[in-house]
Amino acid sequence: MFLMGALLAASLVTAVVGIVVVLILLSHPPLPVPRVYALVALILASSAVAAYCYGWFSVTTGGPFPELCTSRNDAGADLAAIKQQYWPLRNACVYSDGSAVEYVSMSVTVFVCLLAGAALVSAGTSVYLRKRVRKTSGVIS
Repeated sequence: MFLMGALLAASLVTAVVGIVVVLILLSHPPLPVPRVYALVALILASSAVAAYCYGWFSVTTGGPFPELCTSRNDAGADLAAIKQQYWPLRNACVYSDGSAVEYVSMSVTVFVCLLAGAALVSAGTSVYLRKRVRKTSGVIS
């Protein structure tokens, strides 16, 4: 629990610092484009980590889910357990007849995957542009 809290705090600080650095770079041209893409990748990746940690805390602490679990389902089966899964993030009420009702939507997982995918694309763009700049400057020299 402490590790996830520290990871959440570190990722939030990293995202904020990255945004500040990008704003500073944008206000002082000429703009080193590969570095901006690298910073954007850092911001997106740290935001993905922060979103995952937030979802993890929501699942771990039960979030609003225990109140949604009724002692019996519509078929009359008793509540047997509340199951937690950390990837994909979900929380489910399991009943004695084997049925389960999930209360965590896929939105957190989709959001984390979109941020992580955008971070990978931005990092790849940064690497490509950096190699292209080196190649161009090497030919001119």
